[in-house]
Amino acid sequence: MRKPLLFLAILSLCLQYVKAQTSKLFDGKTTNGWHLYLKTGAGAWKVVDGALQLDPKAEGQGDLITDNEYENYELSLEWKIAEGGNSGIIFGVHEDPAIDATYRSGIEMQILDDQKADDNKNPTHLAGSLYDMATPLHHAKPAGEWNKVIIHKQNGHLIFYLNGQEVINTQIGSAEWIKMLNNSKFKTWKDFAAYPKGHIALQDHGAVVSFRNIEIKQL
Repeated sequence: MRKPLLFLAILSLCLQYVKAQTSKLFDGKTTNGWHLYLKTGAGAWKVVDGALQLDPKAEGQGDLITDNEYENYELSLEWKIAEGGNSGIIFGVHEDPAIDATYRSGIEMQILDDQKADDNKNPTHLAGSLYDMATPLHHAKPAGEWNKVIIHKQNGHLIFYLNGQEVINTQIGSAEWIKMLNNSKFKTWKDFAAYPKGHIALQDHGAVVSFRNIEIKQL
């Protein structure tokens, strides 16, 4: 009986450890832990029905970023975009007055209404893509529906999941990465993907977009 009891005890400790390593980045009630890039407060981002939502008509436009920085992690969340909308999840963001936007340093997992957004002509701009670098292997749900994503980032290895399916798998700095980078608009941007540790950003691209169940597990 001792071995089964010991096994259960170890399993329980392991589960507690995993749970302890997973934390919420959004409490579902407030914008605590977030601020506008290079500004204070959450601006046009509000909590609506348990989700962080951008009101594109409100004052205080801008990308919303985490107060803290992260390096190796698994980020999970759900997003929903308005018809014709565009947004993104940008990570590895270096907040510096000399860098005018989150996407100048951060890497983006694209959010898009693939059916009606203006940016749907380029396959590397579709929802779930490694923006302007790699095409997603599967498609997102239509505008107005929730999509679940996971971004796994460990020692420069990136894996994107969209609604339970792997859509991107690449290594920063690899030959594949360099080829994709040289074929993208980022090839001459000195700060792009240059910071292993950085903030996570939710992009304001002028459309109503919502995020919920935002959690991170540090690796």
